[in-house]
Amino acid sequence: MSTLALRFVGTIGDLSAADRAALRDRGTSSDQAVRDATAAILAQVRLGGDAALHALAAQFDGATLTQLEVPRDQWTCALASLEPALRAALVRAAVNIRTVHEAFRPAEVIVEPEPGIRVGRRPDPLGRVGVYAPGGRAVYPSSVLMGAIPAKVAGVGDVVLCTPPDASGQPTPVVLAAAALAGVDRVFAVGGAGAIAAMAYGTNSVPRVDRIVGPGNAWVAEAKLQVSGVVAIDSPAGPSELLVIVDSSADLDLVAREMLAQAEHDPAAAVLAIALDDIGPALAARLRAAVAQEPRAAIILEALANRGGILAAASIAEAIAFANEWAAEHLLVATRTPGAILPAVRNAGAVFVGTSSSVAFGD
Repeated sequence: MSTLALRFVGTIGDLSAADRAALRDRGTSSDQAVRDATAAILAQVRLGGDAALHALAAQFDGATLTQLEVPRDQWTCALASLEPALRAALVRAAVNIRTVHEAFRPAEVIVEPEPGIRVGRRPDPLGRVGVYAPGGRAVYPSSVLMGAIPAKVAGVGDVVLCTPPDASGQPTPVVLAAAALAGVDRVFAVGGAGAIAAMAYGTNSVPRVDRIVGPGNAWVAEAKLQVSGVVAIDSPAGPSELLVIVDSSADLDLVAREMLAQAEHDPAAAVLAIALDDIGPALAARLRAAVAQEPRAAIILEALANRGGILAAASIAEAIAFANEWAAEHLLVATRTPGAILPAVRNAGAVFVGTSSSVAFGD
């Protein structure tokens, strides 16, 4: 196994201008080859429809598809055959996701700024939403739950799921099981940029949707950007990001596991820790020990070498300033008084307060 190497080390103050620029450069469209290849796939599907999707499945998934849509009885079978502990975990996650989004559901508001003038805002659900669930380097049934359940809570009429097939021509059973649990209406064995094109433009088999949500690799992210003038998307998300602010009060083994859980997503994942109390070397040692046990160690090591780091901060104020500048997708505050830090946090996708609020569980 390769030796653990981190790209960014030392102190925050010692970061060079080049390092700071590299840390800021987390966009999804910096690779011209990805942009060009994605544009070609979008055009292929727009012009060729179902035939193009069959060709792309053979090219990228090694699958010869007899049909694009996955029959509902296959989802039911997948759910019935799911290992009991995994099924219980998915059911629990589904219930919690539904509970949270029901509480967050927007309500109609009417305001009268002056007598005789009434202005209202009514949150009507979309007619059809497309959910993309990855199935390449790893499989994430949680993506199905997180994409489909909020849509169902909102009252969306039709939820369509696209997910890649394996060489047999079928999506991974656990993804099909999650689709059944989430209340998805239709499932298609279509992956990558081709799936985004199919949902954006519509084909004879795959219906056009009103919004596309869900994570994916660089080609999926680029495809969503390129079709965003045609159909709404959730966000131009890039590879997974995690920033941890950690001091000597934290369980460093737990922090190391949280970092690895994000690094395993993709070689381009960005995973940083801002270390207080001179604990950087100890955390690096825990990372080194933990990665040796990981089945996706090769991807983790590449991600940490590309965009990983442990940087020392002289104070909590310096750590917070860096966090607000870097604006991570996930921010884990693993300090003695994490709640006290929360009011100062301004820029983060999701903030996890204390190590008991696991980023992996939050995902």
